[in-house]
Amino acid sequence: MTLTLTAAEQLLADNFAPWVLDLGLSVASVDGAGAVLRLPWSDRLAREGGGLSGQALMAAADTATVIAVAAARGGFVPMTTVQQSISFQRAVVGSDVLVHARLTRAGKRMAFADITMTAEGTEETAAHATAVYALLG
Repeated sequence: MTLTLTAAEQLLADNFAPWVLDLGLSVASVDGAGAVLRLPWSDRLAREGGGLSGQALMAAADTATVIAVAAARGGFVPMTTVQQSISFQRAVVGSDVLVHARLTRAGKRMAFADITMTAEGTEETAAHATAVYALLG
């Protein structure tokens, strides 16, 4: 059973720290293999020079992976990040970011994800991440 968009939004509201919610993330889409989140542009998230901060992108990638795992499992399950790696390829300035998290493998105890982040309106990758999660329940 795939997670609905409404259920994914509720999962986001109910299961993340207040500072993560302050990023303003919203769920754009979910399916059985992944999720797309929107990270809205905010001057508060920009680093010196005007580009969106790496910390905001890393947190968005992590959050999108949790939603993708929940989508694949049909709901939230306890999980924890085991590994996350990110490569920043181009700055995002003044644009929302679409965070595409796709599960490459989802087993009983581990999930692996590939996350691509693009500035809205472009296909060019701004950042690429991979993540490994331990599923605890």
